[in-house]
Amino acid sequence: MSTGPRGVPTEVPEPAHTGAVPAVLDPLAAVRAEGDPRTDVYLTGTVFLDIIFTGLDSAPVRGTESWARGMGSSPGGVANMATALARLGLRTSLAAAFGDDKYGEYCWEALEQGEGIDLALSRMVPGWHSPVTVSMAYEGERTMVSHGHEAPPPESAFDGKHAPGCPPASRACVASLVPGRREGWPGCAAGRGSRIFADVGWDDSGRWDPADLADLEHCEAFLPNAEEAMRYTRTDCPRAAARKLAERVPLAVVTMGADGACAVDARTGETAEVPAIAVEALDPTGAGDVFVAGFVTGTLAGWPLADRLSFAGLSAALSVQEFGGSLSAPGWAEIAAWWQRVRMCGAGAPEELRRRYGFLDAVLPAAYRPAPRARAVPTIGFRRPA
Repeated sequence: MSTGPRGVPTEVPEPAHTGAVPAVLDPLAAVRAEGDPRTDVYLTGTVFLDIIFTGLDSAPVRGTESWARGMGSSPGGVANMATALARLGLRTSLAAAFGDDKYGEYCWEALEQGEGIDLALSRMVPGWHSPVTVSMAYEGERTMVSHGHEAPPPESAFDGKHAPGCPPASRACVASLVPGRREGWPGCAAGRGSRIFADVGWDDSGRWDPADLADLEHCEAFLPNAEEAMRYTRTDCPRAAARKLAERVPLAVVTMGADGACAVDARTGETAEVPAIAVEALDPTGAGDVFVAGFVTGTLAGWPLADRLSFAGLSAALSVQEFGGSLSAPGWAEIAAWWQRVRMCGAGAPEELRRRYGFLDAVLPAAYRPAPRARAVPTIGFRRPA
């Protein structure tokens, strides 16, 4: 399904490439085989239109008007994760509802045409307005205000088009767990061979009861942030929390913000920890989603645990230097450019950094320089040139 010519795509198509340099790098090329699922990663959730204000010196003060020095608009919500996965070369399928307003049309076009995300299981809902989030970034953090209504259910959940109770065959699925609510599809997908990766939202109930994460039993990997992990495990250290979570899930990964990330593989007993890459953050919106996308990519490609953590951290570090959630996600062009700068810096780049990311030499083709990806812009719906 396409929304037609109204609105403007969020990216200019990449130029054709010749020779040995591919237009789109496939990180799973070495592990693909005949009979594999057509979809690499399936996910479902709510798509928001994100409007992001940056360059605020402080939080808005009641009764005053604040002016932001920067602004961007882009698809948000589950679109952050879907875009991050697609930009890393994974064949991504998204099941979501879209409003049939201008916002919904823009988001659909940006994801389907701009990013190549499969929306065959998504639907346009007549008369339903798109959810919207306004995000204000300041002092390295963000404050968000959202509005939206739950989309009406499809006329038939089993009509062959809309997402059924069990998603299509895929290498992996990404689930966002909701405390106290069990979803039917992760268990079904796991039973069909999909590898389930999960994160979790804030527990507004304040219970932080591990029993509320019933779908965790179907997951291969769980990737909460440090605060969430410590609350669920009743620990006071992210590393201790990761060890405790590894008693419930095969692979526990805990993100620690500026301190990096740590992981425990319960199947092998392996542990890993990597520091964060120090950058000046413009907008942290969607950084957690980008981290998960990077980790999923490395896992499906069969990389060592430490390399997966390093790659996920690099992806997140690159994303926070741009506006927005989904369109700040880096593609291989940005990753290759960063790695080239690190290698060319010589003594100007820490030897530890060059050593930690040396695995990129085997991942990136020589002289890999496709066109950079689209970024968030202050408005939507520019008219096409005549």
